[in-house]
This record gives sequence, C-alpha cells and structure tokens, in this order.
Amino acid sequence: MYAVILLKDPERFARERWEQVPDLVDYEGGSYSLRAGPRQPLPTDREWDPVAVYALDELTEEEFQDLYASHRPHVAELGLKY
Repeated sequence: MYAVILLKDPERFARERWEQVPDLVDYEGGSYSLRAGPRQPLPTDREWDPVAVYALDELTEEEFQDLYASHRPHVAELGLKY
C-alpha cells in the first residue's frame, strides 16, 4: 500500500491509502498529477508506507513547491526524512 497525500489548496489536503500510484488521477472533480514519490521514509519509531504526493495538474512546479511547504508543518508524511 501507498500513503497518498493530495494537496488541494493551502488550507486543505486529503490523506488516502492506495494500492497503485498512477501519474494522473481524477479526485473529487479535479485532475491531480503525481508530483513527488513514491518514496520510502527512513525508519522512525513506527512503520511508514511509501509516500506519494499529488497536486492539481494545472499547478506549476513553483506553485506545487509553495503548496508543499505550506502543508509540511501539519502533514506528518511531508516532514519525514527519505
């Protein structure tokens, strides 16, 4: 299984568990592309599934990086070391 993080906007995200991580998915009416991962986090005090991060397909790389940074403090999977 994969831990999937879908970054919707600076205020909202979704956390899912999927068996596959396609390059492009339709999710809640939006087209999301795979932007990071899947990557296996380094060991911590718990077992982590590989993490894949999606964002709206229309975002530029710079917009994605800003969105990622805005969610990093409160989305545990984004703060892990890989």
